[in-house]
Amino acid sequence: MIETNLVLDAKGLACPMPIVKTRKIMKELAQGNVLEVQATDKGSTADLKAWAESSGHDYLGTTEADGILKHYLRKAGGEEKIEKKYPHIVSNKELQGILEGNREVLVLDVRESAEFAFGHIAGAQSLPLGDVETSLSDLNKEAEIYVVCRTGNRSDLVAQKLSKAGFTQVVNVIPGMSEWNGSIEKLL
Repeated sequence: MIETNLVLDAKGLACPMPIVKTRKIMKELAQGNVLEVQATDKGSTADLKAWAESSGHDYLGTTEADGILKHYLRKAGGEEKIEKKYPHIVSNKELQGILEGNREVLVLDVRESAEFAFGHIAGAQSLPLGDVETSLSDLNKEAEIYVVCRTGNRSDLVAQKLSKAGFTQVVNVIPGMSEWNGSIEKLL
């Protein structure tokens, strides 16, 4: 059994709520303490791992039993890193204008495949956050890439990863699909 200092119940919550609740609890924990986050959202594994990486906390791992994911994070010791925010952003409205202008761009949707299936920007490519690192070679480093998720958090993390990997034209779309008013496609 893994020893923890606090347990956070995030079962039944979807992105970004497990991260929002984790962020709030982490502020209250003493440095070095371990938090167990219990969740049912399959995307929470990649989300919490990426969030921990960007905020300077330690992602220790995840276990799964009976449909419950248990994520373990340790609060960073010493001086915590300030959470990184990707500097190149556009609004949903700006992206809509770019798409209506028929400019050749790649809209990269980093939500989970189920989220994508129920509605995505027409022509977008699905690449869930958890698959990004293993799929970098499938993407054109010179392409103009607009990264979208539900709220702008996962897309921020992916935009940072792409930029670090040498992609030169990466833009984060905020607030993302939670407020998208343009046309959408469904796979169902």
